[in-house]
This record gives sequence, structure tokens and C-alpha cells, in this order.
Amino acid sequence: MMKDINIYANRRTKLMNKINDLGGGIVIIYNSPKYQRNADIYYPYRHDSDFYYLTGFSEPNACLVLIVSDQYQRSILFCRSKDFIKDMWEGPVYGPNIAAKLFGFDEGYSIQELNKMIPNMVLNKKSIYAKLYSINNKNILQQIQFWIHTAKKENSSEITLPTSLCDISYLLSDMRLIKDHNEISIIRKSANIAASSHIHAMLNTKPGMHEYEIEAEITYQFRRQGASSIAYDSIIASGKNACTIHYSTGNSILCNGDLILVDAGCEFNSYASDITRTFPVNGKFNNVQLAFYEIVLSAQKAAIEKIIPGKKYNEAHEAAVKILAQGMLDEKLLTGSLDGIIESREYLKYYPHSTSHWLGLDVHDCGNYKKLSSKNENNFSTWRELKEGMVLTIEPGLYINPNQNIPKHFWNIGIRIEDTVIVTKTGYELITRDVPVEPYQIEDLMKR
Repeated sequence: MMKDINIYANRRTKLMNKINDLGGGIVIIYNSPKYQRNADIYYPYRHDSDFYYLTGFSEPNACLVLIVSDQYQRSILFCRSKDFIKDMWEGPVYGPNIAAKLFGFDEGYSIQELNKMIPNMVLNKKSIYAKLYSINNKNILQQIQFWIHTAKKENSSEITLPTSLCDISYLLSDMRLIKDHNEISIIRKSANIAASSHIHAMLNTKPGMHEYEIEAEITYQFRRQGASSIAYDSIIASGKNACTIHYSTGNSILCNGDLILVDAGCEFNSYASDITRTFPVNGKFNNVQLAFYEIVLSAQKAAIEKIIPGKKYNEAHEAAVKILAQGMLDEKLLTGSLDGIIESREYLKYYPHSTSHWLGLDVHDCGNYKKLSSKNENNFSTWRELKEGMVLTIEPGLYINPNQNIPKHFWNIGIRIEDTVIVTKTGYELITRDVPVEPYQIEDLMKR
């Protein structure tokens, strides 16, 4: 798919305008490096999400530099130089000149020139903005110290150097939190691919199979439909394994009468999808499974109805918790009063996670769930309000591990139902409901 480079250029301009309002400075953002797996083998490469958001450029060994002042704004890409011998082994790269032209930068240079050029670029700048806590560049503070030391050594005492070092992540998180129309369309496509793949998994699940066979079916469907990769390690958890929230897909056999939890999403054009369904291995819920499934489904429906612009982020979670806690009381998982269970958080025994997370370039996308208190610049005390263009998941669950205080036929039931929701101008849009979610729909599908 051809990229519209104006999308990325406009994002850079928007960021530079924000930096200018703060007094100007220089922005330095690295792309992810390649990581060695073993011997001469590397892990599959994935670019840094912030870097890609601003550039659309996905080659490793690259760096984005933005220079911002009242007088001018410049966008500069440092990347790998052309090397025809390396091209034979690893494939061609753009090279600085072509990359700068194709991706809409003012200038392009070899990454080898970065340490030589940055010391002059920081001269007379008030601030340096960088990702200070990135796992992809743990040495950024030492690099910045080196650049400033070099600039001081190579220039006269009359020059001024940056006096402020700022984490760019907060500005970028707020930008990325609201998706534009282009991002929404890509996320919809990612969700469509994932939904179709989940349906294939349901249709192909049978007692006697292994968990990894379902994982293989889903991964195959992702790639067959054009997804570049999985968005995260798929969770294919049957029987008691579904009570482990981040279970790593293994070789357990799918047993007749058990439930299977499938949490899987793909990455399409760098944007993630995220869906979870729980369904019976043999295609038919038993009475106990159905009772708990309907509790979780009711909790999800109640949470989804709270996805309205102006509502606080936590309202969906609170709605889900109320339904789940009442269900725990009704089924005698817990005793006491509803208010008491919620206040004491005793429900955490069976529902220990949040109901939502942001979704975008990362499956757990950036963006604070609380906003800064007006009274304290370091205190995130107020839940963020939902706004049009936000994308999040709704994923309540119940996980019932063996416990002598509850009936044995409740043991080892793990259920999670997860869908992706776009906040619209007046409410919400569910984009993953192509996958059946009502119990009768699931059973009807699996009869085929």
C-alpha cells in the first residue's frame, strides 16, 4: 500500500508547532535497532511506534531530528547509506537522499554522520526533546551528554547550550491517542482480518487437537489476509490454562467439555487489532459454563454502553465490575453485599485486571488513563474523558482457580470476552463483532 507522506509530514509539523509554543528546541527520536536472537540470527524486526508515527519510515539504524525555532523548522532523517554488497545479503535500502525525498524530509544524511552533526545542531537551542525511557535506546542520556560536551569543546564560550532535557513521550502520547481517519481505516482493516481469523479458529476447533494447532490456524489466516505479523503472542488457553491471564500457548490437548480462550490480534500496516473469545471445545456450553459466560457478556455490554464522548475512562470498568461482582454473589463465588465486595475489592480474586486499554500502533497503546491535576503538574489524579477518535478495548473476564470454598464443578473455568471500540462523535462503534459473541451464535457457528 502506498503511503501518503503528507500524513507524516503534517504530524511532524503539528509536533514542531507544540515544541515552538514551549520555546523551541531540538527533537531527537531513534528508530528501533535490530535485536540478535542467537548466533547470526535476529528477531523479526519491528520499528519504533513513535518514530514510525512521525516518519512512515521503517528501516532500522535511523534517527529523526527536528529543529524548531521562531525563525524556521527543519525535519532531518538520518538513515543507512547505500551499500551494494550489503544489499545483496539483506535487500536494498533507500539511502539518505532518496529517503528524504520520498518521505518528505527537508534533509537526509547517513546515520554515520549523526554524532558529527548533532553537536552543531544543539547550539543555541533552549531544550532537547528525546525519548528518555525508551527500551530501544537505553543510552540516550549518555549520548546527549556526549553531544553537549563535544559542542562545548568545539565552540567558543559565547555559544549557548540546551539547559532543559525533556521527555517527548508525553507530547507524542497525546497526539497518538486521538486517531485520524487514516488510522481508523487501517485499524478497521486489522480488526476485520483478526475477526475472520477467529471465526476460522472456531470452525476448526475440535476435541483432541492441541493448542498450538489453533495458534497455527490463526497465524496462517492473519498472514493469508495480508497482515504483516501477530500484534502480540497469541493466547490459546484451554481448560484450566484459561485461568492464567497471560498464558503462553502450549501443547495441551483440547478436551471434550472444556472451554478454550483465544486472545489473538494481528498487525496490519503497523496497527494492531485485539480480540478475545471463549467458547466450548465441543461446540456446546454446559450449564455452569453458560452461567458464567453470560455474566461476563453482560458485564461487557454494560461497559460498552459507557463508551460515549465526555464519559470518564474508568466508567466502563466500574460498570463491568458491578455486573461481575453481582454475578459472583449470585453464583456463591463470594458472600456479602455488592457494595461491600466492590469497596473491599474482593472481586479481584476472580477478576484481577482492568476492563480496557488503548489500541493503536501498539496493542497496549500509549496515552495516560488519567490527566494531570490542575493543582499539581506531577499528579495524574483525574480520569481522562473519552473523545472522538480514541480506540480502546472492552475485555471483562472471570478466572476461577481451584478453591475449597467453592463447588468443584466451578474450578478451572476461565472466560474473557474482548472487543475493540472506536469512540465516535455521539457514542461508539464496535469493529470486532463479526466474531460471534452470543452463546447461541457461537454454538450455531460451530455446528457447521
